[in-house]
Amino acid sequence: MLSSFLYLIAAILFILALRGLSSPVTARQGLAFGIGGMTLAIVTTLFSTDASMMIWILAGIAIGGGIGAVIAKKIEMTSLPQLVAAFHSLVGLAAVCVAAAAFYNPSAYNIGTLGDIKLASLLEMALGAAIGAITFTGSIIAWGKLQGKISGKPITFPMQHPFNAALGGLLIFLIFMLCTTNAAFFFWAIIVLAMVLGVTMIIPIGGADMPVIVSMLNSYSGWAAAGIGFTLHNPLLIITGALVGASGAILSYIMCKGMNRSFISVLLGGFGGEAASADGGADMGDRTAKIGAAEDAAYILKNASKVIIVPGYGMAVAQAQHAVREMADILKHEGVDVKYAIHPVAGRMPGHMNVLLAEANVPYDEVFELEDINRDFSQTDVVYVIGANDITNPAAKTDASSPIYGMPVLDVGKAKTVLFVKRSMGSGYAGVDNPLFFAENTMMLLGDAKKMTENIIKAAE
Repeated sequence: MLSSFLYLIAAILFILALRGLSSPVTARQGLAFGIGGMTLAIVTTLFSTDASMMIWILAGIAIGGGIGAVIAKKIEMTSLPQLVAAFHSLVGLAAVCVAAAAFYNPSAYNIGTLGDIKLASLLEMALGAAIGAITFTGSIIAWGKLQGKISGKPITFPMQHPFNAALGGLLIFLIFMLCTTNAAFFFWAIIVLAMVLGVTMIIPIGGADMPVIVSMLNSYSGWAAAGIGFTLHNPLLIITGALVGASGAILSYIMCKGMNRSFISVLLGGFGGEAASADGGADMGDRTAKIGAAEDAAYILKNASKVIIVPGYGMAVAQAQHAVREMADILKHEGVDVKYAIHPVAGRMPGHMNVLLAEANVPYDEVFELEDINRDFSQTDVVYVIGANDITNPAAKTDASSPIYGMPVLDVGKAKTVLFVKRSMGSGYAGVDNPLFFAENTMMLLGDAKKMTENIIKAAE
């Protein structure tokens, strides 16, 4: 009875954590609630467990906690998307392992005996194991794409969609056979097939859709945990899994809305290939762009009244967030009004730019989302776009034949002057040329984002 009450308190703390993490202003408080809830859950579980198993549980906590502490200390903020994907894979694998333990020792979980497991429990563990296996391999593929181990381009194959549909149908059939036979063959066949499906589902998805995939895999990991929670008769695991699953699904919806794409179209893949390399430009025909230097940018920025900074993944790659904040501080000292504009799908995971700016101690009240700042660009003197591309492309509003048509973008072209920091004139993840590069009010600043910003700082001092 006491453990159930403490689990309820932990669940409430998790809900408060999600609420806090929904805003950068309350994120630290939300994180504290999450840590408190998890600590209470772990302590409650320890005191509810057979004392003979305590040493094994503590050993597992020590090993896992030690590895996590080392990773947390060493990981760069720019590598956070890869880390999230990697952790999702471990959650999926954990669900598979717990399902296997329950399948081979059902009496320990009060769900029947070996070869005669309750039907409801078989269905719960089958679903948990299947979703966990999909999450495991799918997250590994997502990690590989984010880390650059696998091409960020959509990797497609003939009859891709019918093949995945056939795998899904076969997976349902195997779950049915497991529930009717209790046979170990079908249990492991479900896991193997689900792992294959995780690969074939994620590998065709391109780099521009990675924010949606990260949040989708987060949702999958939650539902896998919830399914296993039913098998273990653990209310906290059910609640926590449902919270993660639901929040991940909602976040996926928000990301899809930010790109004006349906969730199904993301799963079908094919959008978001990295058409241009970092050091190679795309063929732009006879159009010419105005190329500037750091000294030109510094003069323009210092003589502006209002400046909006638009960060993108290029800022993350160059780790330029601290230099950007230093440049903003210099401009504010000169009396310039400085704001930051964040697109919901900028970077490689939801909130990626917010995290980087927070790391550089950028004040929260200077950071605005797309819908809150888009109307300000027409009254802005200078927009400093650093490492972004597709999220500023006006073709999304003007070219009905463009693959990004209909995607909400930041209206940076309405500003008096646009300073575009980019390694090359190449296209972004969507493989679409950006006509803004050749606009009369645009100056291209070609080079590494951090070095360019540092040179602007030197010229402005």
